Amino acid sequence: MPGEKPHVSFFATTRWTLVGDAGAEDPARAREGLAELFRIYWPPLYRYVRRLGHGEHDAEDLVQGFFAHLWEGQGLRHADVDRGRFRAFLLGTLKHYLANEWRHAHRQKRGGFATRISIDRRDAETGLALDPADPLSPDVLFDREWAMALLDKVLADLEAEEEDFARWKPFLGMGSNRIAYAEIAEKFGMTEGAARVAVHRLRKRYRHRLREEIARTLVSGDLVDEEMQALFAALAES
Repeated sequence: MPGEKPHVSFFATTRWTLVGDAGAEDPARAREGLAELFRIYWPPLYRYVRRLGHGEHDAEDLVQGFFAHLWEGQGLRHADVDRGRFRAFLLGTLKHYLANEWRHAHRQKRGGFATRISIDRRDAETGLALDPADPLSPDVLFDREWAMALLDKVLADLEAEEEDFARWKPFLGMGSNRIAYAEIAEKFGMTEGAARVAVHRLRKRYRHRLREEIARTLVSGDLVDEEMQALFAALAES
């Protein structure tokens, strides 16, 4: 239909489905599925490797090499879905890769896996804590970074779907008692009631998309509430 936004099929699948795509016999389908996973989840993996003591370029090489290893070695075809949580599977697989990686023998050139995928290492470096005295382990920090990547994905999806997203985004994280609806209504030329409805609608949409995205990283919908609690607990760690 004219004016409709194109539907991206990846958003309707689970991350485990993308694992299956990445382990598919069809090379084009496999690379497309793995590229989607890379776009979403490379920042927390990169930061995890950095916190293990690797420099910026080496960390980038290792993460790209990890995804190349998964694709070329067809390791994703044998992914243990019974492990339930995709974040746990991906981190465990990365650890195994790092433990068996001889950097000088198997080094991937930067961009070797994803020459057409835009990544911003400077963005991934932002807020990266490398203080050796940090009481939080790289694994705990990985969960926090994973949660942040997931939230960023949800916000990006909403921005693409909602025409007025930029207008209402600042109020997503504010308590209702802190929002000056009367001032907002005057600023945007609407009634106070309409402003309340707009904020409520976006918050409801946000919660729905967040639960939906979390569900896509799990093998069972029964784990969604538990996973949400775990991820928000990770974000609360300081």
